[in-house]
Amino acid sequence: MVTYHERIVADPQVMLGKPVIKGTRITVELVLRKLSQGATTQDITKMYPHITQEDVMAVLLYAADLLANEQMIDTAA
Repeated sequence: MVTYHERIVADPQVMLGKPVIKGTRITVELVLRKLSQGATTQDITKMYPHITQEDVMAVLLYAADLLANEQMIDTAA
């Protein structure tokens, strides 16, 4: 089972602290944008051959967990 804890890191010295795939400068944001533009996991691993399908899945898990823990603010009040 893929988890993101070993694959996604944030270091202030790399990409201004944005979450990246460990050992790369490929940000979670970049991968999500590529996926939203229609790229497949295979497309992304071809564009960036030093990352794996598991890395891409870790990006998705990271984003899902981030949203699951997001607190909603009621602006209607």
